[in-house]
Amino acid sequence: MDDSLYVKGGEHYDKILAGKSGYLNKPFFLIRVLVYSAIWCGFAYLFRKQSLAEETSGDIALHKKGIKYGAIFLVLFAVTSSMMAWDFVMSIDSHWFSTMFGWYTFAGIWVSGLTMIGLMTVYLKRKNLMAAVTSHHVHAIGKFMFAFSVFWTYLWVAQYMLIWYSNLPEEIVYFRTRLDHYRWTFWIAFFLNFIIPFLVLMTRDAKRQFNILFFGGIVILCGHWLDSFNMIIPGTLTAHGNHWQLSWMEVGTTIGFLGGFLYVTFRSLAKAPLLRTKHPLMMESVQHAI
Repeated sequence: MDDSLYVKGGEHYDKILAGKSGYLNKPFFLIRVLVYSAIWCGFAYLFRKQSLAEETSGDIALHKKGIKYGAIFLVLFAVTSSMMAWDFVMSIDSHWFSTMFGWYTFAGIWVSGLTMIGLMTVYLKRKNLMAAVTSHHVHAIGKFMFAFSVFWTYLWVAQYMLIWYSNLPEEIVYFRTRLDHYRWTFWIAFFLNFIIPFLVLMTRDAKRQFNILFFGGIVILCGHWLDSFNMIIPGTLTAHGNHWQLSWMEVGTTIGFLGGFLYVTFRSLAKAPLLRTKHPLMMESVQHAI
């Protein structure tokens, strides 16, 4: 980061960035990244360790302890996910801000996570590795995918409509760049993240069809990849006077992260039983019916 941006009277002095220098500086940024990583990775390790221990002993005390850990992580994730969105994404357009951005990013993370759960469940069911899963379970996952796609759309509309129609220069610059130079990806992302999931997953029967749920899930993940593209790329290129770029870097990075995620996930699943036989609510889960 160019320190001359913060020096009053300097050639590249930026009053807005100078006002944010207490938060947007390299040392503090790196400290926050380490804190986020420690919290998320630490709780992921703790939850898996807790789950394996419960499956071994069947002790109800471990189940109750897991609930407490989950409640603590829920609060920490609510705070750190919003801060992560400010640091990793919103700071790219450093002159712009939105009080809804944390919620908006969280909605995208949440619906993408639910969608990946749905895709993994369908895949494992087709491989005959989850015999206990029925159309009722798939229907429940489909309802969450549908509901949180609508929730994401609510935040998308609220952020876009309230900022755009208020016509405040310091706020509409974000949407001006995207509508002027990324109009197609801007509206295609909305179409993929709301219109198609809404139409495909609306009916009860559609949520029970594995093929339809899988198709809807692929569309949602592609849509949120494109939404992330719209949030990040315009700010990085505009800062250098360029517009529009979709290169091997964006696609290759996505494939790399997806491959790493699938490798870690399948390797972890292979090391433990997929059915939690000693979970106190296992019988209710197996008999789940809608």
